Amino acid sequence: MDELSGLLKTMRPRQWVKNGFIFAALVFDKKLLDPAYALRTLLGFLLFSLISGTVYLINDLVDIDKDRRHPKKRYRPLPSGKLSTRTAITAAVILVPAVTALAFALDRTFGLILLGYLLLQLAYSFFLKEIVILDVMTIAAGFVLRVAAGVPLVDAERFSPWLYICTTLLALFLGLGKRRGELVLLAEGAGHHRKSLESYTVQLLDQMIAVVTSSTIVAYAFYTFSAPNLPPNDTMMLTIPFVIYGIFRYLYLVHAEHTTLAPDEVLLTDRPLQIDLLLWGLTAAGILYLGGHG
Repeated sequence: MDELSGLLKTMRPRQWVKNGFIFAALVFDKKLLDPAYALRTLLGFLLFSLISGTVYLINDLVDIDKDRRHPKKRYRPLPSGKLSTRTAITAAVILVPAVTALAFALDRTFGLILLGYLLLQLAYSFFLKEIVILDVMTIAAGFVLRVAAGVPLVDAERFSPWLYICTTLLALFLGLGKRRGELVLLAEGAGHHRKSLESYTVQLLDQMIAVVTSSTIVAYAFYTFSAPNLPPNDTMMLTIPFVIYGIFRYLYLVHAEHTTLAPDEVLLTDRPLQIDLLLWGLTAAGILYLGGHG
């Protein structure tokens, strides 16, 4: 039972919220109320969660020695010894072919995207995460693939390419924020835990984050009045303040409250951000589904 608990914890179920990006096509292509498409997307979400959990498993196996020297990661099941490497390897060997086969059975294009995501994440685990800038760009690519995976599951017809751009920028924001948190937390020993951290400085990351945050707001603003399936009265622009507040709230927590948590971890713990995301979602859904046809 302890091994099973350790295995599940290593697969990071709390991180599976990131796979919610797969629902973007369902919502923004106005297919949310179609039971068949909703079920296919839900199944896709579960499969992506399993494959991303397997990637976490593999990543922890690769980093087990480094994690044993990390102030927080050393308490994870694998580096702490609560989960044996044999059990972790066995689970990964079973899950990878099983989940991939189920993905292709659900939809061929979806299966190809999931396989591409898996290969990209494996490349990240073994070497891309050690290359400065490419490490965060790989993280961003993973989010874009999550969004793309939802498109074939709903036979999307009018899914705006602006959403891919917004996803890319938002994911870069998440990746850069995570690197900044690691750099501040680990201080002088950062390079011993991740080679790419030797090439980053807090000042450089802050400049990159500033570029990405402003670009995210501009790109999202363009989406709100240029996407093909939005109401013609541009009411989607009413959601822009929620995006601005969410970004500003995270920057406030970083610079005023000195949090070292990654943006996705902050979202799981910060109530104002949770309320902001909920209000954005309700407002966007109301405009899309009640605001008439674009």
